[in-house]
Amino acid sequence: MRKKKTDQKNNYLAAIDIGTNSFHLVIVEILPDGNVKILDRAKENVRLGSGGKDMKTITPDATARGITALKHFVEIARSYKAPIRAVATSAVREALNQNEFVKKVHARTGITVEVVSGFEEARLIYLGVLQALPVFEKKVLCLDIGGGSVEYLVGSKGEALYANSLKIGCIRLTERFFSKSSLKDKDIKACREHIVGFISPVAREIKKYRYEFAIGSSGTIQNIANIIRAMRGEIVSLQVNNFSFTKNELNKVVKILLRARTDAQRSQIPGLDPKRVDIIVAGALVLQESFSLLRIRKLTVSEFALREGIIYDYLKSRLYEVDHHHHLSNIRYKSVTQLAKTFNYDTHHANQAVKLSLSIFDQTKNLHKLGEREREFLEYAALLHEIGFFISHAQHHRHTYYLIRNSELAGFTDTEKEIIANIARYHRKSHPKPKHDGYSRLTENERLTVKKLAGILRLADGLDRSHISKVSSVKCRVQPRSFILRIKASSKIDLEEWAVNMKKGLFEEVFRKPVVLKRY
Repeated sequence: MRKKKTDQKNNYLAAIDIGTNSFHLVIVEILPDGNVKILDRAKENVRLGSGGKDMKTITPDATARGITALKHFVEIARSYKAPIRAVATSAVREALNQNEFVKKVHARTGITVEVVSGFEEARLIYLGVLQALPVFEKKVLCLDIGGGSVEYLVGSKGEALYANSLKIGCIRLTERFFSKSSLKDKDIKACREHIVGFISPVAREIKKYRYEFAIGSSGTIQNIANIIRAMRGEIVSLQVNNFSFTKNELNKVVKILLRARTDAQRSQIPGLDPKRVDIIVAGALVLQESFSLLRIRKLTVSEFALREGIIYDYLKSRLYEVDHHHHLSNIRYKSVTQLAKTFNYDTHHANQAVKLSLSIFDQTKNLHKLGEREREFLEYAALLHEIGFFISHAQHHRHTYYLIRNSELAGFTDTEKEIIANIARYHRKSHPKPKHDGYSRLTENERLTVKKLAGILRLADGLDRSHISKVSSVKCRVQPRSFILRIKASSKIDLEEWAVNMKKGLFEEVFRKPVVLKRY
């Protein structure tokens, strides 16, 4: 069962969306009943994805703009004494210099940037939408047009049934097709064909789900909503939540936009945000083709998206202590177990590895000095450590790493997946080395965490070498010059003792204590 924390430091939270076009900040107060009150918002048009040759790099100028914006956000967050959770999407996710950018941001602002996959981005957007519109019980299609990517998701009752992220964001398409000073018919045609090529496979999948309600988020969609408001003769307003428009109305907007061949001409269109005159055409074309291919008749606008989803996810996954034996409502645990089942894992051995790993972890807190987050990493790595057998017995630890690292695990950032994948990888064979791919991408502290947890996992894995759960429990004693591991078993465990002695080297290396096995 869940127990709500009452720690005062959790009364406020600042969520930052590091997008390709804009950076957004929202600060909330977490109320005693678990709901939130929005205290402040801020937005900066950074254009992080501009000028990077199809977003392969974040340019020095874009980095400077981003850091300036984030410094401003940090000042606002500090005024509320609010801890910050910052999530980066397409521009950072795809950049070859991602690590360099993330490190610079941390050095200059103190912000730890979490880079999320396209699937995770879509899931967080859906969680945000659920806070803005009463659609929890409905099967909904969510569409979010960003600067670098477009997210599509079908969800119901808080669960993502289908999600995909396509590299057809409005900045990306603008730089590829509309970099000239004036729109050309051949470029419009080429852009449409490009969009249709990307969306068509997704549309085929989404049609299977028979969604009831279509929802759009993002600045592009909100801005199109305001253009439609102006067309209707209504007052243009920043408040567009729950505003709906039809396919016919969208088609009229696209015609108006395409008749305005230059930025100057488009700037005269009522309701159009001056900051979007150069990228609105690409975004409108994506929306129009999405309406057509996904058979959308009417779209309802959500003002809430990724940043609000970050907050909701934090409330559900971080503010509550979860009984480690009851994970049914934990989206992270559910996604890990589903991955394990997909690759036909050995359930009994995996559960025994989890049991023994966590027992050793819990008894050695003063030795490893890690917390609940790292405990969770160890649990998931233990569950998944042998899924590589699905591919081949030979080098299965490397296959395990690849499967974890490249799977869509709901609720995890890229860094968290990297850590878990590395822990699982090093349950056997060579010790972690800086030259190893994946491990080399982690920070020094993250590498140390991997070594500590992989060292524990090796002991636990060795203690079930026969895969028949002979060891019922362990007792750990940390002494000044040794680590005593006492084993209680139902029968002879010669094989298990041999395996532990073969695998204990990493534990001894990282904790600088020889492991001594004893029976009790």
